[in-house]
Amino acid sequence: MLPVAAAGPSGRTTRVTAGLFALVLAFLAACGGEDAPPAEGSAAAARDVRPGIEVLLTDSLHLVAGRRVGLVTNHTGVDRQRRSDIDLLADHPALDLVALYAPEHGIRGDAAEGATIEADVDTRTGLPIHSLYGATLAPTPEMLEGIDVLLFDMQDIGSRYYTYVSTLAYSMRAASENGIPFIVLDRPNPIRGDVVQGNVLDPEFATFVGMFPVPMRHGMTPGELARLYVGEFGIEVDLVVVPVDGWSRSDTFADTELPWIAPSPNMPSLESALAYPGTCLFEATPLSVGRGTDRAFQQVGAPWLDGEALAATLNGYGIAGVRFEAVTFTPVRPTDGKFDGVEVHGVRLVGTTTTYDAPRAAVVMLVEARRASGQNWTWNVAHINRLAGTDALRLGIEAGLDAAALTAGWDEAERAFERLREPYLIYR
Repeated sequence: MLPVAAAGPSGRTTRVTAGLFALVLAFLAACGGEDAPPAEGSAAAARDVRPGIEVLLTDSLHLVAGRRVGLVTNHTGVDRQRRSDIDLLADHPALDLVALYAPEHGIRGDAAEGATIEADVDTRTGLPIHSLYGATLAPTPEMLEGIDVLLFDMQDIGSRYYTYVSTLAYSMRAASENGIPFIVLDRPNPIRGDVVQGNVLDPEFATFVGMFPVPMRHGMTPGELARLYVGEFGIEVDLVVVPVDGWSRSDTFADTELPWIAPSPNMPSLESALAYPGTCLFEATPLSVGRGTDRAFQQVGAPWLDGEALAATLNGYGIAGVRFEAVTFTPVRPTDGKFDGVEVHGVRLVGTTTTYDAPRAAVVMLVEARRASGQNWTWNVAHINRLAGTDALRLGIEAGLDAAALTAGWDEAERAFERLREPYLIYR
């Protein structure tokens, strides 16, 4: 199966595997066209979804056959049987896997957020593991020596400030600078591909936490983001995306029947991923985001809060698709160091739909939690500006603006981004 060119408006060219892309579209058409989708999470909604690694090895092996391969991956790079990409590629007779590259949280996904990842050796294959989260964030020429093609396969969670997509961009740039083709083995966006929410990052606040002007919930897969990076954000690389087979934009991860493997230590479930584009903002506040519990990012709290009162206030806003429940929890060895072993009180987000707007909910939560915290409230100013992709949110809250004023312009920015991303979408 030969690749097909799919140029965006900039004229730069990326590719997806042609025959599979046609099969995906045909499959979706056969499943009902414009009929109403099945209920979320229903058995009828489940699809036989194959991640890009399986498609590569069964459909597009020619992309890597006879080549020396480097692989940017972690513990989430697996097939439907949870077999590691590392093992699948290392054992394949048609190619030569020669180097591995590890992002934040490490190749096994067990390192805490922000922890430096050290170079290592894979115990099973004996391959070198180069760190992409420490002294360097991108593969160096020395790390890429002897590589004919660089592959990327990690499960993203669909939020701007999850660093795996920054590792994607840095790795693409390094491949470009060293004249190496780049292949993304795509995976589903676990929180759907048809929902775009939150503010768009101001380029003046670009960091590794958020590199490009995309919304907090971007609704794109890693492969689609890679195409966007090439078409709009100046990364010129020979890019091929090996698509997911069978995924539709309205699917959540629960609809795929793929195994959920926590992408990072505090991302235990789809529910946490759905809340994360909003509640991650609380990382820059004194409140716990539930690290050290089994519901990280689904709840926020502090010892001084009245959870019942805060929940009642937040529910009074009538935010569609989510309700707030009072909760008491005790973090155990939280990686952010907040309230270890201390009982805290706060609220939990309970989504009644997978389309609820976590970023807008979080803005309301910030306003009300700050008001309820009084003198206990502080900002990590640099971090809230990084996460929000602007200082306007923090300054607006401090100035006493209400939620409507704080999110004014978000709708227009979201729609503009949807128009920008349209040429780079692979799935329907």
